[in-house]
Amino acid sequence: MIAREQTSVEPMLPLSYRVRAITWDVPDVYTIDLVPVTESIGPWLPGQFVMAYVFGTGEVPISMSSNPEEHDHIALTIRAGGYVTRAGGQLHPGDIVGIRGPFGTSWPVEDAVGGDIIIVAGGIGLAPLKSVVYTATNRRSDFGNVTLLYGARHPEALLYQAEMDRWAESEEITSRITVDEGNDSWTGPVGLVTNLVDAMDTPGDRTMAFVCGPDIMMRFVADALVARGLSPGKTYLTMERNMKCATGLCGHCQMGSLFICYDGPVLALPRVRDLMTVKEV
Repeated sequence: MIAREQTSVEPMLPLSYRVRAITWDVPDVYTIDLVPVTESIGPWLPGQFVMAYVFGTGEVPISMSSNPEEHDHIALTIRAGGYVTRAGGQLHPGDIVGIRGPFGTSWPVEDAVGGDIIIVAGGIGLAPLKSVVYTATNRRSDFGNVTLLYGARHPEALLYQAEMDRWAESEEITSRITVDEGNDSWTGPVGLVTNLVDAMDTPGDRTMAFVCGPDIMMRFVADALVARGLSPGKTYLTMERNMKCATGLCGHCQMGSLFICYDGPVLALPRVRDLMTVKEV
């Protein structure tokens, strides 16, 4: 079951957070680490998002990419593509931003207890899934095999290099990385992330999959997982497309009958599979 975290904080009122650090993961993607000035947003669940407000510029919805058990701070991984997100990339330690939330549905990690977890990410889609990796490793005995499959366009676009190296060496998680286009220094697989799905062991009856990336990548990954025997009802996607208000009122993120910011962003495959094939939905 997909869950929503209950919070005593009024989600429409932004709380002040101070920038503790900002790190550029790749040329157009940065991670900003934030600590509350006084009050925090409280507990949150993997896959949920906040509205981040850059004063004098505007606000954007961003999923949290930090460890959900570390309540003293939150981390947001952001692509600098728009006016607000570019302004966020110009912040410095000590600057103040507004944070409200948490919002949205979460990855149903509790439903995976006792079974295996497959995490499939494409590009910056690893960011909303990073909290699942933390949760699975924090509570390692609760789960069977934990597999991370990650793909990017080229080696320079891979996020979280230090952590990916650490996960590759860890016995707690099996990680596989591929790139669409290699270079002289790349020694790993070259090809789509669906190739990694095709090469993995057949999912068991209690396996759950969590997927995030570009829409077309998620569609083909979901098809590949189901073709390998995974139940569509145990395949979850996060549809973080065009979210704007976080309340389902503006209609900016409408997808058929769904409002992604309110009904999602994490949704089971049967709820979105047909919609993903309709042009301009």
